[in-house]
Amino acid sequence: MPKRIFSSFILALVTMALLNPTFAKDAVPLADDPVTEQRLIVISEEMRCLVCQNESLAGSRSDLANDLRREIRILIKEGKTDDQIRSFMVERYGDFVLYRPPVKPITWLLWIGPFVILLGGIIGLIVYLRRRNQGMPSTTLSAEDNRRIDALLKDAKSSSTENLHD
Repeated sequence: MPKRIFSSFILALVTMALLNPTFAKDAVPLADDPVTEQRLIVISEEMRCLVCQNESLAGSRSDLANDLRREIRILIKEGKTDDQIRSFMVERYGDFVLYRPPVKPITWLLWIGPFVILLGGIIGLIVYLRRRNQGMPSTTLSAEDNRRIDALLKDAKSSSTENLHD
């Protein structure tokens, strides 16, 4: 009986700890106007969360992402166009904030770099394989070597068929 009371007490404590209101998160504020909220979503989907980096600003739940969405809401309410808002964010955080940064001399490495690295790897692999093949001596088998190989294969084949019949 005391064991049952103790386990019930522990279960009650765990339940109270899990239902504690301090674990609840604040609701993300929405704009009063659904059109404003839709514009916010469209703009923030094109931007990268600077904390998460592989997540859009719209999908991120980091504190910085919440602050940036709040800033975008303010700019929308001020009557700024989508391009003006993007320009503001790029001026403040650089081209990295955009998922599709513009192609300009400063971002060429960002756009072309992965292809250059891939091409360099392929060329390096081809050079390595050619050098390795040139370093290996090429030997041709004599007629006697071929006869011995055939005899070994014949013996191996006959012994494997004998094992199958056993």
